[in-house]
Amino acid sequence: MITLSNMKIKQGLLRLLVFSCVFLGFAATALSQNSSVFELKNPDFKKSPYTGLTRQHWMDAASYLLEGAFSVVSDLNSPMLFPKQPGRSYPRDGVHNETERLEGLCRTLFIAVPLLKKNADYEIRGIRVADYYRHQLELLLHKGSESYIAPLPEKGGPSQKLVEFGGLAVALMAAPEVLWDPLPQHTKNELAQTMLSYGNGPTIQMNWRFFNIMILSFFKSRGYPVREDYLKDLLEKCLQDYRCDGWYNDSPYYDYYSMWAFQLYGSLWAANYGATMYPELAAKFKSNLHDVVKSYPYLFSRNGEMIMWGRSISYRMGAAVPFPLLGLLDDPSINYGWMRRIASGTLLQFLEHPDFLSDGIPNLGFYGAFDPAVQEYSCRGSAYWLGKFFLGLLVPENSSFWTASENQGAWNRQIPNAKVLNTYIEGAQMLITDYNSIGASEIRSWNTSRDIGYYQGTENYNKLSYNSAFPWQADGKNGEISMNYTFQTKPAKWESLRMYQFSGYEEGVYRRTATLASDTSIHLFLAERTIANGILRCDQLLSEKPLALRLGHYALPKWKNHPIHSEKMEYNGNEAMILDNGQYQLAMVRLMGWEGMESLSCRGLHPVAQESAVLNCFVGGKKPLGQWYVTLQLWKKSGEKWTNEELFPQVKATDKKVEIRWRNGENYIFPTRI
Repeated sequence: MITLSNMKIKQGLLRLLVFSCVFLGFAATALSQNSSVFELKNPDFKKSPYTGLTRQHWMDAASYLLEGAFSVVSDLNSPMLFPKQPGRSYPRDGVHNETERLEGLCRTLFIAVPLLKKNADYEIRGIRVADYYRHQLELLLHKGSESYIAPLPEKGGPSQKLVEFGGLAVALMAAPEVLWDPLPQHTKNELAQTMLSYGNGPTIQMNWRFFNIMILSFFKSRGYPVREDYLKDLLEKCLQDYRCDGWYNDSPYYDYYSMWAFQLYGSLWAANYGATMYPELAAKFKSNLHDVVKSYPYLFSRNGEMIMWGRSISYRMGAAVPFPLLGLLDDPSINYGWMRRIASGTLLQFLEHPDFLSDGIPNLGFYGAFDPAVQEYSCRGSAYWLGKFFLGLLVPENSSFWTASENQGAWNRQIPNAKVLNTYIEGAQMLITDYNSIGASEIRSWNTSRDIGYYQGTENYNKLSYNSAFPWQADGKNGEISMNYTFQTKPAKWESLRMYQFSGYEEGVYRRTATLASDTSIHLFLAERTIANGILRCDQLLSEKPLALRLGHYALPKWKNHPIHSEKMEYNGNEAMILDNGQYQLAMVRLMGWEGMESLSCRGLHPVAQESAVLNCFVGGKKPLGQWYVTLQLWKKSGEKWTNEELFPQVKATDKKVEIRWRNGENYIFPTRI
């Protein structure tokens, strides 16, 4: 493994070394033992005191990832085709297909584009990269080729091919001098015919509209006839999905698609086409991009780590692309040093993890391969949409995003002064929380999914909250649950909550109502307050049936050669359980309503390690009509002490309210919903 031993010992170096050492201790989950981490050469701790990364290091990272992708390429005819990852990804029959090849080709282009714009003669192992991509574009048009993509049939509907052609249109827009202009005219015409058959065709009423937009806009800019009324209508509908503070709604979810789809494509469209096509719409996209600074930076940890949250999480650092795009605005009111510190931190979050790649190719998962987080619409090449991150390199070198010095932004003063800082996004009804004690970020949102689909109703969205320090653990078949409620519906069947409605955010309390999907007579009123080192929950369960249920804390992965220790503390009839994995401690305190608590050992459920542990409060078989469940879910760094004063506040309940009071004078009141 490549190390960072040759670096100067500075603040940023210390963080990088600590981060790397921590993750080297995790049990491997990658497909292969042949893995490495990115080598950071010549870090610049003067301009970037926290990460050492400059624009050139971003370019180096792009080269590092593209060279891994080209490990499957032997000549110009070799398709960008990657080994299938075991599990739910396609092709499920193991037979490679043209759509899979198209994904690998178009998605790796996002990484290649900035490299080719800098050096049109860029080579990897003797293969001229520009020649390779242009040749592959021609193969898309040849009926005898395995890569051939037929035009959309007259009555054909939207498909994955529309998605990939939309991405290709972005690459053609970004580097026409390398990818488009050198093509023979007949190739241009044939490519236009094929891509426009999809661009002019039907789409799905969500972020997919942008794929049509990018295809139509590129070919319109090149003089080809397009459905201009359709183009404008799609643009207007995308803008209608905007809510506030940088967030778009993706029919009906809130997740990173707001950023790596709506904000990315909207901003690129505005910068490249807006002035000549629809200036008034371009101005709105630019204004929406500017709003990103109001909340989105707070979604990332002190070190810039992103939260594992939402579908397509294998796109990873693509979530950070709005930060460099803000450089297109050149607005002195934006703290560009903080924006780059976050983005570079997100990049290192994955490049420094030894399980990120297998044989140079990104695994489908979060860090390593993790099948519970994989959607069935993904193939191995799908992960290369993490390359959206590198479209930030299209921002000019003289932009303030690149020239500003890194800083910690709100983590320097605002968050430490607050200890726990809540940022409420009213239009999206989401709550972002930053915890100074461990430098972590957290998010709460809502969604309702009666059924479980590709991603609907799954752990991607159904957790009560998501935290940068504690990646989500999958639900276990035997009722093992993390950061959610689960109910025993049959002797060997457990069902977690997945139907939530937002109820309000007032006086620091985030409220939702929840209904069990399989039995809508079971309702919960959920109320939670963030405190300096965790969460205070005061939930009310309504049911006329005896129920067995559990509430889970976050989960901790087991480090290699470091067992997870558990202990129990009791005081005045209350009980707390504590887990410690050598990095973090998790404490769960049952204050009211619960029968007991237990520590559950888990295997194959955590994205960081094969073995993990989680704390669950439980009750079994009781009739809980109107029952309050008051719970503390706390954390500390390993080695820090717990006191009775912080673990065991006084609880008083009446038919109108529940009051929780600590000895230091903290006092919280939750009014009853009955």
